[in-house]
Amino acid sequence: MGKLTDISYIKPLLGRFGFTFSKQLGQNFLIDESVCPRMAEECGAKDCGVIEIGPGVGVLTKELSSVAKKVVAIELDKRLEPVLETTLADCDNVKVVMGDAMKMDIAELIKTEFDGMDVVICANLPYYITSPLIMSLLEKRVPVKAITVMVQLEAAERICAECGTRECGAVTVAVRAYSNPQMLFRVNRDSFLPAPNVDSAVIRLDIKDTPDIGKTTPRHFTKTVRAAFSQRRKQLANSLSSGLGIGKADAVSALENAGIKANARAEQLSLDDFKRLTDTLFEEDV
Repeated sequence: MGKLTDISYIKPLLGRFGFTFSKQLGQNFLIDESVCPRMAEECGAKDCGVIEIGPGVGVLTKELSSVAKKVVAIELDKRLEPVLETTLADCDNVKVVMGDAMKMDIAELIKTEFDGMDVVICANLPYYITSPLIMSLLEKRVPVKAITVMVQLEAAERICAECGTRECGAVTVAVRAYSNPQMLFRVNRDSFLPAPNVDSAVIRLDIKDTPDIGKTTPRHFTKTVRAAFSQRRKQLANSLSSGLGIGKADAVSALENAGIKANARAEQLSLDDFKRLTDTLFEEDV
């Protein structure tokens, strides 16, 4: 079998199965042979179970299979099923599951496929699913040690930003509350087929044993953060009022009780600010 990063091999292989790239699914396959071995090494896959989301033609999958105990690759595009059957035919520790990772019970999948193993997630994610998938995995407390994903560079910088900076968004706060993020390395746009219009980066989120969300529940913390950033150009009192369906006076009171200025904006708040604000807003449930 030829190299899965070799365009002269991959294009005829895809053509044999009538596959064409889908812009709707954000399909860009890796053709840089240096990227996937590094991802497999730095994602913590060694001697662990790995869930890969979006294997494409299996470039990263094969690298993961060489270091992990077992790999379960979740692929949404049914057109790639026969391709993966061909490219992964020699990988005895890989199982391909066709389906939508956003709709799957990942915790149940881990229980079924990786009994007794430590598990990590590794993926090359299309832009449109990056934030929703990461938020879902974190908020559902999926039992994994780390989440390593390749995303567009701008998204990587936002996800790994510090709370209280201009780059901060709702996903930034969630990531900081549930994990310790780090930027691993950048990936040039020419590393993909077809080449996207932007560069990418690989980031790793090491999951915290206990969420750093204050005294209240994950649901309340998420509601507060999303409401705060729902109208990020507006002052927090207005965003909270609209996002939580409470009166502006109640929003102002909650901000003051949490020691936050009523005219502040969401991007100016630290993680501790969000924790105090959530505890104040939902103090009856604490």
